[in-house]
Amino acid sequence: MRTSPNRLIATVFGAVYLLVGVLGFFVTAGIGFFATEGANLIIFAVNPLHNVIHLLIGAALLYAGMNSTTLSKTINSTVGGVYLLVGILGLFLVGSPLNIIALNGADNVLHLASAVVLLGVGLSQDKVPVRTAHA
Repeated sequence: MRTSPNRLIATVFGAVYLLVGVLGFFVTAGIGFFATEGANLIIFAVNPLHNVIHLLIGAALLYAGMNSTTLSKTINSTVGGVYLLVGILGLFLVGSPLNIIALNGADNVLHLASAVVLLGVGLSQDKVPVRTAHA
């Protein structure tokens, strides 16, 4: 993992997003699963659906980071692309009835920043271990 930025970023982001997903449930008691206005976890709005999404993304990133460079590149790029889309769409969803994951401005900034890092690392070159045949 020390030689692969993709594995390192996937592992760190995975652990952070898992932690955020778990902590989110402590502040969303009594909030509807699809509530358009969430509770604040520090400055980020979350609802139970948002927490579940954080758990799923965190688990995927952590799994990839703990397994292989190739899988980490794929997951980093995929999650980065999804976060880019969510960050852009979130700009239009805040305050609308379609905001089923309770996004706020801080969420949008975080999602866009995560997208830049994950896409930057995921689309960059990374050393993939070469398997050699021994005679």
